[in-house]
Amino acid sequence: MDKKWLPLTLVLGAAGVAVVTASLWPDEARPPLPQTLCHGALSRQTAELIDDGKGGEVSAEEWDSPSGGELKVFKGCGVMRADAGSDYPRGVFNLIIADERHDSGPRKDSVPLGPGFKGWALPEEAEATLPAGCAARMGSTAPYMTVTLKAPSQEEEKGLVDRSTALRNSAAVVREAAVNLAKKYGCTE
Repeated sequence: MDKKWLPLTLVLGAAGVAVVTASLWPDEARPPLPQTLCHGALSRQTAELIDDGKGGEVSAEEWDSPSGGELKVFKGCGVMRADAGSDYPRGVFNLIIADERHDSGPRKDSVPLGPGFKGWALPEEAEATLPAGCAARMGSTAPYMTVTLKAPSQEEEKGLVDRSTALRNSAAVVREAAVNLAKKYGCTE
């Protein structure tokens, strides 16, 4: 080999080693996104059904606190979406899991959740009652345990989605939450 090419060969060899090393070196460890949200009640896919029309990655902020008085269970979850124009995610909907003393019944103009589910849906709100025995298994003496969705992003006056799509999305969220919570606490009917 001609000695004039030796420095170029050494530089190219060192660069090749650096590229191979960099490609094998682990990136900053980012934990994988959770597949379930809201205390294990919702899949990421179902949570993404409700959108405010601005897109963004879905995340959730969960809280758990005792209810006041005789009621013992109150779990909440705020589902948010990343906002490209801000460092702060924007809230899309809330999911509340709580024990209840009385069956409040359906809201005016609501539709039933469908076969096998006790509850109702509106475009911006829905509620499902968990099977009998769930309240006791979740640590409550109340006769009812409900999952309630509050989705202001689907309010009809906002016009982001049509009424039938909003109803379908609201019902899908509370049905999945009810099924997953009943399985989690072993109180399926």
